[in-house]
Amino acid sequence: MKILAAMAVMSLLLLYVGERVDVVRVGYHVERLKLKKVAFQREHDELRVTVSKLTSPERIERAATDRLGMVPARQGQVILVRLEPDAPSDRKPGRPEVRLASHGPREPGLRTP
Repeated sequence: MKILAAMAVMSLLLLYVGERVDVVRVGYHVERLKLKKVAFQREHDELRVTVSKLTSPERIERAATDRLGMVPARQGQVILVRLEPDAPSDRKPGRPEVRLASHGPREPGLRTP
């Protein structure tokens, strides 16, 4: 009977120690994940700053003028065309709409495909 009681106590003790080891292991794992989360958040913030720098209008304008030789549009080079939603379309069904950019006034009778 004493042996059976001793074995039961030992089993409970081993179970307790095993559970404590698992709790400590999970705790270390949680801490590692928290550190990874902080690192990912820092990287995310750095990437957002990089995106902001790369998409800034000043940088794009500088790249367009310096690298591509583009210049700002002069008066009369940009023509805004407003399409009325009720206007009938002479487009054929299934064909995409094509819009052309122009550097000056359009010639009469010139149509888009």
